[in-house]
Amino acid sequence: MDTLPVTFFSLPIVWHNVLITLMTFIYVFSVPPLMDYLVTNHSLPRDISRKITHICAGSSIVFLPLFVDGHWSQYLNITVFAVWTLLLIQKGLFAADDDQAVKTMTRTGNKRELLKGTLYFVLVAMICGTIYYKQPAGVLAMAMLGWGDGLAPIIGTRYGKMKYHILSDKSIEGSLAFLAGSLAAGLFFTHLIVPESFNVMKIVLIALIATIAEGVSPKEVDNLTIPLAVIAASWLL
Repeated sequence: MDTLPVTFFSLPIVWHNVLITLMTFIYVFSVPPLMDYLVTNHSLPRDISRKITHICAGSSIVFLPLFVDGHWSQYLNITVFAVWTLLLIQKGLFAADDDQAVKTMTRTGNKRELLKGTLYFVLVAMICGTIYYKQPAGVLAMAMLGWGDGLAPIIGTRYGKMKYHILSDKSIEGSLAFLAGSLAAGLFFTHLIVPESFNVMKIVLIALIATIAEGVSPKEVDNLTIPLAVIAASWLL
């Protein structure tokens, strides 16, 4: 006998998933104003605010377990990224230099940066939230892209002494930070969202592959190469 899915306040599934979507919007859209405040009033460097925003965006998958499956409304999980896709295109073309997104999501303050790595990130998030919805490949791609690629440049630019160059300048310290962030996030989010797929050794191997992909990727392209490597490894291993 089938059991009815549990929803908040016994809501119909569609309204339950709409409520979770609203929670996701509140979370995601609260980050840029906070980063803007810290950049403007507390001299938080742009590159750190950009990567904190990156980590927070990747962590939005924490809401996935709350979505009820088996109904078209499960795909509302990508709504916030669809909205950001439109916003990034608009801001990347027309925003003023003091725009909140420009100040908190770019390295140099050039609005055109929003049309590169940042835009790639939200496009990847929409793929992970639809084609790979609640699948290990999608969960690991977002977790490792968010945390690994978020921590690597913060550590690498400030503490990186052992440099290497393949297609762009990287450091051993930054790559180790990527590995540590990817592994921790991969373990946590897999256990949270798809516990039936929790396999420590497999996650370690995928984190190593993602680290190599990040290390050999040119700047602005790693938001594509990292999730591609993670998804491919998830299917092959």
